[in-house]
Amino acid sequence: MRDAMGGTVALVIISVFIVIALGYMAFNVNYTKAFRMKNKIISVYEDFDGKCENNSECNKLIIDYANTLGYSTGDSLNCDDYTKSPNNLYCYKRIDAENKVNGNDIVEDDNRYYYKIITKINIEIPIINNILDLQAFYITGDTKLFKN
Repeated sequence: MRDAMGGTVALVIISVFIVIALGYMAFNVNYTKAFRMKNKIISVYEDFDGKCENNSECNKLIIDYANTLGYSTGDSLNCDDYTKSPNNLYCYKRIDAENKVNGNDIVEDDNRYYYKIITKINIEIPIINNILDLQAFYITGDTKLFKN
């Protein structure tokens, strides 16, 4: 009987290790997709000089890349203070550039702005999502400065 319990415990330990390893690999795959998507959105925004909010060509490039990559945000994309993209793939916010300091003088630069882009790491594991709230994994990035 002692050997039977030892085999069962070893099997449970091996099963838990496999589940943890597979979960880690699945998270890394989704993290990579979200990171690549963020970089593509930033590069598209920079190619269009920050004029992507109502630009259908810009949005088409982003949607095509998301479909190629297999990226989706699932049902829940929480943007809070940010604006949700027309295709619900990311959140963005236009931020005015702060004043720059040139020596001892403050140089006002009201004509410059940049965008903060947020993509979501999509983790859709039904049982785990019911136990833990795994909705807080987001990746952020900034575009370069644009002039009005």
